[in-house]
Amino acid sequence: MRWLGDKPFHALLVLSEKPGKWAMWKIVLIAGMLVAGTGWIWAWATGDPALGWVVGVGLWAFVLADWGLLVMLPHLGLSYGMVQLPLLALSLCRCLLALLAVPLAPIGPSPVLLAVASVQLLVFVLMAYGTLVEPFRLQVTQVEIASPKLHNPGKPLRIVQLSDLHIERLTRRERALLDLVAELAPDLIVLTGDFLSTSYSSDPRALDDLRTLLAQLHAPGGVYAVWGTPEVDLPHVLRPVLAEEGIVVLEDEAVDLTVHGQQLWLMGLLCRRDLELGGVHLRALLDVAPPDALTLLLHHTPDLMPHASAMGVDLVLAGHTHGGQWRLPGFGAILTSSHYWKRYEAGHYREHDTDLYVSRGIGMEGFGAPRARFFCPPEVVAIRWTGQGSAGK
Repeated sequence: MRWLGDKPFHALLVLSEKPGKWAMWKIVLIAGMLVAGTGWIWAWATGDPALGWVVGVGLWAFVLADWGLLVMLPHLGLSYGMVQLPLLALSLCRCLLALLAVPLAPIGPSPVLLAVASVQLLVFVLMAYGTLVEPFRLQVTQVEIASPKLHNPGKPLRIVQLSDLHIERLTRRERALLDLVAELAPDLIVLTGDFLSTSYSSDPRALDDLRTLLAQLHAPGGVYAVWGTPEVDLPHVLRPVLAEEGIVVLEDEAVDLTVHGQQLWLMGLLCRRDLELGGVHLRALLDVAPPDALTLLLHHTPDLMPHASAMGVDLVLAGHTHGGQWRLPGFGAILTSSHYWKRYEAGHYREHDTDLYVSRGIGMEGFGAPRARFFCPPEVVAIRWTGQGSAGK
């Protein structure tokens, strides 16, 4: 099942850009043809042209409502994705749902039409919630981790992890993010990649907005980062921005930090699809780590966790999966973009003596992907790293 979350998903995102560039009239024409076809099938299957006409008109009204909502998102300063492909996908979904109700037609026009309209309204409500509400329900996730390497009693290390910003423009989500980070007063801030949206990777305004956000991140122990997915983070574009704000990007390298008198070996690895090569680089960094130092690995994806746990890394912080971005109750992430699919989809994991936290991220996928979240709100991760037996005190 690994293919469900690996490279094909990113290939699909890239392919989504092409219809996303179509002239709007083409999308509206295709949506109109889908709606007309659905109305005709209803008329043919029921032998009632008037019923087919009512279904077609009703569907077209919902398509227009979808179009209006998607068009308004950038004007409301909420998100800046393409309208074309999400509108086409929604139109197709609406038509398929309407066709599924055709076998129920003998029950009677009124109750069936009411059921169809209710389902279509539910789709609109879900879309409105996923685009207007949940992407801005930014949460702070408090994570307690204990290690025998930390002084006990002693002051805990407070680390804030921000992942998958996917900046297109600054919105109220990013402004809330800055307030939350300031309130947490971290000793160290780490950024685990994907700074800009895939659709805005070289956009000057997006770069300026990213600079504005990064300039307000401060911590006594510093701000450190790793690059995200190679297709998303372009180092030649981003490196000057991060350097200007004093953010250290770790590219297959490590730094020796001392925070609260505790030695921390902070490692950062490039995001690469060759996990074995990533393991080789991790081994090289661990071989020169100071004895008894806490070891913290920053890596954009959680896919190096098996290597990290086998080598005894204390803590791994990752992102990339967005927690699925769209989750189903009782099932969780549908897609994760991880080599291991759902094995490390989101949250806290522990294997052997290694802890891993996979952030749900802050932003959303780019290209033609809908800028929406379902059952997967964005998060700021606040790690409280304590001595063994003192977590929670």
